[in-house]
Amino acid sequence: MSQTPTHKPAQNVLGQRLDLCCSSPRTGFYRDGFCHTGPQDFGSHTVCAQVTEEFLAYTKQRGNDLSTPVGAYQFPGLKPGDRWCLCASRWQEAISAGVAPPIVLAATHENVLETIPLEILQEYALDSGS
Repeated sequence: MSQTPTHKPAQNVLGQRLDLCCSSPRTGFYRDGFCHTGPQDFGSHTVCAQVTEEFLAYTKQRGNDLSTPVGAYQFPGLKPGDRWCLCASRWQEAISAGVAPPIVLAATHENVLETIPLEILQEYALDSGS
């Protein structure tokens, strides 16, 4: 996998420097703990979510099993309460299905705003946005 982009620091949906989403397990398209994105990230892994049992069951049913460990990738499998950089489109699908997990605005990449309004993100925010 390529390295994290080195241009200007990434911003979150609040217009501030992007915060760490999770380092254990190490998340993000670049596995740097941040929801950074770049040209190779076709899924746009930019939403920092705190996964729930309902969401994990939903995404598994949709073909993306995030709860089963995969040793070949040193992936321990997620459990409810873990934070993970989700694809913006999957998180948006989960809203429609009524299982969208809460998110961390300060660790959610600003590119999400291209497809999801800030007002919707704020409805699911774990934090106050600071």
